[in-house]
Amino acid sequence: MGNNGKWNICALRRSSKASSSFSTSMKLLLSLVPLILVAVVGIVSLISPIILRCDFIGKSAFFSSFVNSSSFSSNLSLFDENEKKGIVELRSETTVEVNNTHNATFNHSSNSIQTLQQTNESYVAHQKMKQQRKFSILDRTEAGLLQARAAIREATNQTLQDPDYVPIGPMYWNAKAFHRSYLEMEKQFKVFVYEEGEPPVFHNGPCKSIYSMEGNFIHAIEMNDQFRTRDPDKAQVFFLPFSVVMLVRFVYLRDSRDFGPIRKTVNDYINVIAGKYPYWNRSLGADHFMLACHDWGPETSFSVPYLHKNSIRVLCNANTSEKFNPSKDVSFPEINLQTGSINGFIGGPSASKRPILAFFAGGLHGYIRSILLDHWENKDQDIMVQKYLPKGVSYYEMLRKSKFCLCPSGYEVASPRVVEAIYTGCVPVLISEHYVLPFSDVLNWKSFSVEVKVEDIPNLKDILMRISTTQYIRMQRRVGQIRRHFEVHSPPKRFDVFHMILHSVWLRRLNFRVHDDQ
Repeated sequence: MGNNGKWNICALRRSSKASSSFSTSMKLLLSLVPLILVAVVGIVSLISPIILRCDFIGKSAFFSSFVNSSSFSSNLSLFDENEKKGIVELRSETTVEVNNTHNATFNHSSNSIQTLQQTNESYVAHQKMKQQRKFSILDRTEAGLLQARAAIREATNQTLQDPDYVPIGPMYWNAKAFHRSYLEMEKQFKVFVYEEGEPPVFHNGPCKSIYSMEGNFIHAIEMNDQFRTRDPDKAQVFFLPFSVVMLVRFVYLRDSRDFGPIRKTVNDYINVIAGKYPYWNRSLGADHFMLACHDWGPETSFSVPYLHKNSIRVLCNANTSEKFNPSKDVSFPEINLQTGSINGFIGGPSASKRPILAFFAGGLHGYIRSILLDHWENKDQDIMVQKYLPKGVSYYEMLRKSKFCLCPSGYEVASPRVVEAIYTGCVPVLISEHYVLPFSDVLNWKSFSVEVKVEDIPNLKDILMRISTTQYIRMQRRVGQIRRHFEVHSPPKRFDVFHMILHSVWLRRLNFRVHDDQ
């Protein structure tokens, strides 16, 4: 696509005019004090050292649980207590309402109201009404997010009813907080999808491959009437609808090792939307998100500095050693939909009908698998590790016969084996490094999976044998309970993988407040 627009990230600009006169009476000077204070606040905010045109809520990263495994509830405690008065403060900073008699009223205190009514009302009304029209929609959006944060914080004291599903159990860091957050998302979350860009690179993606989630999500969000809005002023987030798989297929020159064409395509696209709409520049991309399951998703985001630095990157390749930032980025699962559907892949026998202790089949693909194969390939009947299955042996039937399914990372951290294990009721054994597990802001993976360090691969059998039968049965049942969060449906169903992806984006949007200071 061409460079039809100009992306201009500039510093905040604000102009103000003031006049004074030695002949002005002391009474008029005193009456102008509130207006002067408002101007000072604006100037102070202008010169403050701000990285983005948005404020991050709390004293530290809201989603520290990605790194230190702290609970959802402890994350919620990071919200600043001043948020309890946030809606009032938000209005007092930016909002001036004009009543039917055109008397300006400042929503701060009764003294301020009386003082403002004594000033030049026509001047205040003209200037502030103009500003109110410009900011009121964004203010209402941010006020709604403040209310959602407050509701989530209070969720531990509530019992919520739900016709479909009520999260409960140790699989969740904080089941009540998650449920309340999910309901708040359903109530108010809105996504604007940019319509610019042409298929096959934009508004398109694969639906029947290891990268199927790119096409599935793009299709689902564009067909969705609940969360998609056609009015960008009503959106909390903005989706960039390009597919990295399609960029690699149609823009990248095969075997060239030249990433330039992909970078230029993404850069041109951001230029176009930033030139046509005010929203990218308003937040420097912080309320925008991209989604990629291809290994080159992180690399594609580096095409535009603010895309990888500020935007919400929804990635299968959630590798912290490759600059995945758990406090703002989203990890979502890699799902290999061979037929485009999960029909026939869901379900498996109970724990007592699984004779194999652990199973893996797969070729050399990264150093972790090399270590696994070196230690266990065809060496133990309990730990069935093979490069390739014999002819006529079903891979999915082997999963269903196994208690534990080994999920080693390949060249990249994500693996479809994790979801394959969950679909078939097999407890996942996660062997990876630097991998942020999908939806781990909500899900407590340690309650339904086993994490094995790479250096402990030689001790794999001992580690699994030490898990008691009772403990294993609990874990296997929990796998069945959280499976709904990884299922793909068309159209999507509540609490499925599509909604969990949206919920992860929603949580990150709750973590900052956008200001429109142009």
